[in-house]
Amino acid sequence: MTTTGEPCWIQLSTSDVDTAISFYGDLFGWSVGEASEEFGGYRMFLRGDQPIAGLAPTPDGIASTWSVFLQTPDLPHTLERAAASGGRVVVEPMQIADLGTMAEVVDPAGAAVGAWQADTFPGFVTRAEDGAPAWFETLTTSYDDTVAFYRDAFGWDANVVSDTPEFRYTTLGLNENARAGVMDASGFLGQEPSRWQFYVQVADTDETVARAVATGGEAPVAAEDTPYGRIATLEDPAGIRFCVLGPSLDAS
Repeated sequence: MTTTGEPCWIQLSTSDVDTAISFYGDLFGWSVGEASEEFGGYRMFLRGDQPIAGLAPTPDGIASTWSVFLQTPDLPHTLERAAASGGRVVVEPMQIADLGTMAEVVDPAGAAVGAWQADTFPGFVTRAEDGAPAWFETLTTSYDDTVAFYRDAFGWDANVVSDTPEFRYTTLGLNENARAGVMDASGFLGQEPSRWQFYVQVADTDETVARAVATGGEAPVAAEDTPYGRIATLEDPAGIRFCVLGPSLDAS
């Protein structure tokens, strides 16, 4: 069952499409579909025969990035509520053939996030399996405003997981039904802007890190065990950041 406002798609925008295809294909076993001339050469990464992520060519000089999209059953209402809740619309609604309609907003902390109202294409259908997205969160420097924004604009069922000075975290859904999170990152982001990030599930975090580095990527943050698994932050050859999540080293 789909949860209102849950992540439904991830998209890589890059000027070096060939390197991205090689890098993510080796790292996660993804293949790539045919380019769509109608939509500027847009392709889809595939996990097996299922779409798992988008691949959008960008001109040189345009910042490359991974983006997260949240589903909405009523895009006009979401955009109206986003503007009323301290956000702003930066990409106006765009119909994508018979697949659905997309837009992009910036939340009150400055983190960009996509919005997707599906017609025939719901987004990825596999989650929390090796080679598929496992978790999504926004790291924010304006925690209270951001929680209120996703509750009001995207209809989140917001649940407080922790509210201590050391760790403030709210999730969309609760426990095994949690779909995404908001983390108070004001204590460690420093000069970095607020952002959305996602984790791809892998069988072995350290092996994935080693393979990423061997194929032109970097590991700016060392892998570490957490209560939710062993996580690592990586950068692809273009310097685009993403995260991976595997079993903890002490997992039996």
